[in-house]
Amino acid sequence: MGILNATPDSFSDGGQFTQPETISRQASAMIAAGVDIIDIGGESTRPFAVDIDPDEELRRVLPAITVVRALAPEILISIDTTKAEVARQALAVGADIINDISALSADPKMPELAASGNWPVVIMHMQGTPRDMQLAPCYNDVVAEIINFLGQRIEQLATRGIAPHRLIIDPGIGFGKTLAHNLKILRNLSAFSELGRPLLIGHSRKSFLNKLLGELPTHERDLPSAIVSAFAVWGGVDIIRTHNVGATRQAVRLATAWRDGVST
Repeated sequence: MGILNATPDSFSDGGQFTQPETISRQASAMIAAGVDIIDIGGESTRPFAVDIDPDEELRRVLPAITVVRALAPEILISIDTTKAEVARQALAVGADIINDISALSADPKMPELAASGNWPVVIMHMQGTPRDMQLAPCYNDVVAEIINFLGQRIEQLATRGIAPHRLIIDPGIGFGKTLAHNLKILRNLSAFSELGRPLLIGHSRKSFLNKLLGELPTHERDLPSAIVSAFAVWGGVDIIRTHNVGATRQAVRLATAWRDGVST
């Protein structure tokens, strides 16, 4: 899953992909690198980010979706939003997947929208909101608590008409977690298999890497991000959300061959 931020203020690449030409160039590069899904978002979810109104978010994401859909009809597009109206209009112009960091809880209309179609839906764990999630994250057992939350959310959404087979789970690396929490999640990715749903992680270029490796500019975090991706494959991850599709694809291919062997 390649990240395309149509935002002026995302932590990694804010402002780079807000015009049709730059959107097309970035999407083309991801497609050439072997992307399966392009995840388009119009609102930054970095720590301490403030909300934007739906109209502004729509002004950012709809042109991006239109450009990518025209460029590559066969590529899946996910809309990264917590707002039902943004998701509704994004799906209408070509998005295929809803990716909601609030697990369909921020907007009371989102479960109803998700139940009205058959789109895959990503539900993520987050302690708090982007505005306050990194102030003092605290858990007794971070992995067990995330599994419990996601399991309960799967059951709750089933009662709202969203079948469990449509859901993809995301433990929310960096969303209300300390460095120790993030590392414990990554060491225990296989534990999430008990939920029986595809597992997505989004660790790409995140600040926990700097806490281990020193202050790296965001574009220099691609190598450590790819290394984490390789370990994630061993842990049973199904989808990796990444800024650098090419490096991630190479890491995944190598890790898969190492794990499974090759026929020649």
